[in-house]
Amino acid sequence: MVFPEYRPRRMRRTESLRAMIRETRLAPEQMIYPLFVLPGKDQRQEIASMPGVFRLSIDRLAKEAKECLSLGVRSVILFGLPEKKDALGSGAYAKNGIIQQAIRELKNKTPELTVVTDVCLCEYTDHGHCGCLAGNEVDNDATLELLAKTALSHAQAGADMVAPSDMMDGRVSEIRTTLDEESFHMVPIMSYAVKYASAFYGPFRDAAECAPQFGDRSGYQMDPANSREALREATLDVEEGADILMVKPALAYLDIIGRLHDEFDLPIAAYQVSGEYAMIKAAAEKGWIDGERVMAESLLAIRRAGADLILTYFAKDMARLLAERK
Repeated sequence: MVFPEYRPRRMRRTESLRAMIRETRLAPEQMIYPLFVLPGKDQRQEIASMPGVFRLSIDRLAKEAKECLSLGVRSVILFGLPEKKDALGSGAYAKNGIIQQAIRELKNKTPELTVVTDVCLCEYTDHGHCGCLAGNEVDNDATLELLAKTALSHAQAGADMVAPSDMMDGRVSEIRTTLDEESFHMVPIMSYAVKYASAFYGPFRDAAECAPQFGDRSGYQMDPANSREALREATLDVEEGADILMVKPALAYLDIIGRLHDEFDLPIAAYQVSGEYAMIKAAAEKGWIDGERVMAESLLAIRRAGADLILTYFAKDMARLLAERK
């Protein structure tokens, strides 16, 4: 194919022609909306570093969930802020913990909503790390039992899917075994299979009040310099029983999303994290970019790289935009 016999611009001339051959598409059902849940009643606290994102009390969740469903966003993922924290993160697996209550509320008021839960201890430990400690180190194997207890408590409360984000070795296997033994074999696991030790998490740690009190998480989250290691991590999670593989963050790791998409036949999820959201919002507020277009383009890039699902704080905004474009 050479010019002038072949002219690529022929198929770009009108929006109708462009739409006819568009290779990648976005839809509301491909997006999962994160929700932050805090104690109390009638609470709706905007997160300063994430404009438009709120911490909500349990009594406010149903309204938010119904708005998501009305826009076609059928799934949420829950993050909790407990009233108290301790060294073992016991609030994560308490029967009446903040997330367990939130699950029951959402499944009671909006049963058609898919409720995914983040399984980690960082929001519940007083030291802010993702597992229990042995000295100043996270004890991988001792943490596994607590993660499995957390996932089981979520399933018992009615969660549709659990998503371990801790990056402990062997946690998918431990959670899968525990769920199966307790007859929750139909609850899928969306594993944060490839989670990097990223600087893009800053606003989330403010939102969830889960910054480490000492050190950092480089000892268990992945080195941003590594890509082949991502395949090893994902392979382990597939062998241990994961149903969906997630890459986190998204935009700085599009190559990793693409490699997992090409290597594995499981669905691939990607988390467009708080820092990605905050940068777009901040630049748009300054008038430096067209925020709506950059939002859409960034989400399209994540899909084009190979993500089947996107966890994003833009889920509602993007769903509204898609509805307007119809």
